[in-house]
Amino acid sequence: MGQHVIRAVRADEWQKIKDLRIAALEDPAAPIAFLETVEQAAEKPDSFWQDRAAGASHGRSARQFVAEAEDGSWDGSVVMLVEEAGEADYFGEVMDRHQGHLVGVYVRPEHRGNGLAGALFEAALEWAWSLEAPTLERVRLYVHERNERAAAFYRRVGFEPTGRVVPMPGDPSAKEREYAIPRP
Repeated sequence: MGQHVIRAVRADEWQKIKDLRIAALEDPAAPIAFLETVEQAAEKPDSFWQDRAAGASHGRSARQFVAEAEDGSWDGSVVMLVEEAGEADYFGEVMDRHQGHLVGVYVRPEHRGNGLAGALFEAALEWAWSLEAPTLERVRLYVHERNERAAAFYRRVGFEPTGRVVPMPGDPSAKEREYAIPRP
C-alpha cells in the first residue's frame, strides 16, 4: 500500500476532488464503473465541486475518504452516501431502511492490488457504523454485470450479492447488481 493516510476530505479540497474524479473517468474501466463521462464532469462549474467537497466533508448525509500519499497526492477515493428510510434512492425506490451506499470507488492503477482499496473501504465502513440515531442497517453498492474485477474485490471485503438487479442508467440492456454488507 505504500505510505498513505486514509482520511475524510476537507471542504476546501474541491480542486483535488475534481482532479481525482476526472482521473477516474479517464480509466479504461470507467464506462462500466461510473455513471458519468469525463466530458460531463469537466463541464461542471467550480461551484459544483465546491458544494460536493463541502457536503462530503462533514455531516451525516455523505463522507468522502481519500488515500493521501506522503507528497500530498491522492491515489484513491470512495464516497459513502447515507440513504434514510422514507427517502427515494437514485433509482426512485423509496428506502424502507437506513443504509449506506458506497459510490465513486477508485484507486489509481499503479496502486491496485496492494490493500489501498481495502483501507478506503475500512474507513468508509467504520464511519457508516459509527453513525447514531438512527443507525445504518447495512451498506450497499452496485456493480456492473461485466465488472468482475470489482465484484471479486467487493466479495473479498465482505459484500454479498442481494439478488437485486437494476438496469444501468443510460443503457437499459446492461445490468447493475446490488451487493450489501450488514451491520456487524
